[in-house]
Amino acid sequence: MKYESGLVSPNPLTVCCPGLEIFDETRATRYEKRFSMMIHFKKVTIIGVGLIGGSLGMILKRDGLADQVIGVGRTIENLELAVKLEAIDRYEQDPEQAMPGTDLVILATPVESYASHLKRWGPLLEEGAIVSDVGSVKGPLVEQAESLMPSGVHFVGAHPIAGKEKSGVGAATINLYQQALCLVTPTPQTNQEALEKIRALWESAGSTVRSIDPFLHDWILGAVSHLPHIAAFALMNTLDDLQQQTKGDVDLFNFSGGGLRDTTRIAASSPEMWRDIFLWNRDNVVKMIESLEEHLKRMKSYIQQHDEAGVKDEIVRAREARRRLK
Repeated sequence: MKYESGLVSPNPLTVCCPGLEIFDETRATRYEKRFSMMIHFKKVTIIGVGLIGGSLGMILKRDGLADQVIGVGRTIENLELAVKLEAIDRYEQDPEQAMPGTDLVILATPVESYASHLKRWGPLLEEGAIVSDVGSVKGPLVEQAESLMPSGVHFVGAHPIAGKEKSGVGAATINLYQQALCLVTPTPQTNQEALEKIRALWESAGSTVRSIDPFLHDWILGAVSHLPHIAAFALMNTLDDLQQQTKGDVDLFNFSGGGLRDTTRIAASSPEMWRDIFLWNRDNVVKMIESLEEHLKRMKSYIQQHDEAGVKDEIVRAREARRRLK
C-alpha cells in the first residue's frame, strides 16, 4: 500500500521494499496544518498502565496536560501502585466505565489486543475523541484501527522509541521520553488536528517527533528493533541449551562479563509484547532472520575453512557499522 499525500518518490527504500515510501517532513508541511496550541485534554484514559503508559501518565499529571488521567488494567495491585506513583488519578478495571467524557485514549497494551479493545469501547467515545497507541507495529494495525473508528472519532498511530527491558508501572519514570524519538504514522484518513495534538503531546513529553509511512515504519523497526530482540532471545536460549549440557557441573553465567550482559539485556523483555510484535510484523521479521542466518553461515564457513582474511573482514565491517550507531 502506498499513501500518496505528502510522500516523496522515488526513494531508495522503495527499491529494496516495494510499496514502501517514507513520509517526508518538509513536503508534509504542505498537507499538515500546523496548529498553535497549548495541548490540554479533559480526560485521558490509558489502557495498560505499564512502563510506557505509566511514564506518559506521570508526564500528563506533572505538567497539567489533562484534568484527569484514568488507568485501565487487569491487576488491582499494579493499578494501585500507579496511583501511588502518581501515574494516574484513579483506575477502572472495566474500560467501558472509563470512556464517558474521555477525549484521548492511549492504547498501551500488547498489539494483538487492539481490535478487541476498540470493538468493546470504541462506540462509547464521543465525537472528536482521539485514540492513539504506543505499539511497535504499525502498518496492518493502523489499517485495522482506522476501520474500527466510529464516525467522528480519530485514530493516530504513534510509537515512542523508548523503553527498558523491565516492564510494569514500577519501572515507569517521568523522564523516559526525554530526547527520545517518537514516530507518528499518518495516513490519508488521519484527521490533521488530531495528528497535531498527538505530535504536541509527545513533544511535551520531551520527544523528537517524526512522521513516517506505517508500512515503512514496520520495515525499519523490524531491522533496528525486532531483529535485535530475536538475536538476543536466540542467544540466551542457545546458552541455556549449553548450560543444560553441563548437567550442573558448571554454571556458565558465573564466567560471563559485561559483554554478555550488554548483548542480551533486551532478552529480559516482555514475552507477551514481543510475541505479538513478531507475529504482526511476520513478513519483515522472517526476511530479516533469513539475512541474519546468511551472515551466521558466512562466518561459520570462514571459521571452518580457517579463512583468516574472511573472519577479519566480517569483524571489521561490523565494527565500522557499529561506529555509525549514535
